[in-house]
Amino acid sequence: MALNKKRRRVTNVSAGKKDYPRLLLSEALEIALAGKRTEGLRDRTLTDYKKMWRYFTEWLNDNYEVTYIDEITTEILRNYINYMKYDKPRYHGHKYIKSDDNKVGLSDTTININLRTIKALFNYLDREELIEVNPVTRVKLLRQDIDLTNCFTDDEIKDILRQPNLRDYVGFRDYCAMNCLLDSGLRIEELLSLREKDIDFSSRFITINADVSKNRKHRLVPISAHCVKLLLQLITENKSHFTTDRIFLSSYGEPLGANHFNKRLKYYAEKAGVKDKKVTAHVYRHTWAKTMIVNGCDPFTLQKIGGWSDIRTMRRYIQMDTRAMRRSHDDFSPLETIRKKKS
Repeated sequence: MALNKKRRRVTNVSAGKKDYPRLLLSEALEIALAGKRTEGLRDRTLTDYKKMWRYFTEWLNDNYEVTYIDEITTEILRNYINYMKYDKPRYHGHKYIKSDDNKVGLSDTTININLRTIKALFNYLDREELIEVNPVTRVKLLRQDIDLTNCFTDDEIKDILRQPNLRDYVGFRDYCAMNCLLDSGLRIEELLSLREKDIDFSSRFITINADVSKNRKHRLVPISAHCVKLLLQLITENKSHFTTDRIFLSSYGEPLGANHFNKRLKYYAEKAGVKDKKVTAHVYRHTWAKTMIVNGCDPFTLQKIGGWSDIRTMRRYIQMDTRAMRRSHDDFSPLETIRKKKS
């Protein structure tokens, strides 16, 4: 007697049909952030992701009836780009700065920062097969003109360094910080997180630990004898008032915040009469990188000191000005070299 064979049951999954979940906008954000957190993104970056997504969804709610993440299309994203470029009031939604309705349209740099965040979130959802169609695939970042004015001149540096009051603790602290930025090219988070144990005063090297470095890689940064002297003086001053081993502190002994420090840098630049430049710690890093190259530092050494993973990223920091181009051409032109040999 033949046995009855059991009938095989076929599910939708085994039949090859892919079911994608319908995620609310808030659910999609939380899933993407959780995934990015496991990838090792820092809390500050995740906070920025939330902020950029909030700006986007607020605009979305004002202009569309969108509930689920799969309802966002490429056309919607392109309309958002046009809104940011031509219609969005400056500082709209900013926590501390009042919106200026008379000035509309964000800079291309700011728009691209927003777009990178949105693209990163959608790309994560796409990789995890949580959305069927990725709307950012055909959305490109805006092309940006190369800015050749994002560095200080030598005269501007001299004028800025004359501004802090060295007899005042805050002034001397800021003077030390500005010198350190110009001497080392540290990022602002790397500078403000420095502790005494991070500096080898005999060999004149700063250790940037992986938990502080932007690319999560340990590196050594050389500094000058002058910078070492200033840091030792600041540490001595700190020890006479505070118990922490942090180097850059507020006048009450608290860790110095990046926003507050950037405001101090802007204040000194304005006092020095530096105009038409956005002054931040990052401009000091630009200045350090360009000046190192102009003075003869090879690019690979600069990349190692500055902590860039990709040399293409570093190239954006070292745009040559016309005077440096003229000097380099006159020094290294093959025709001029031959003519000099003849004479």
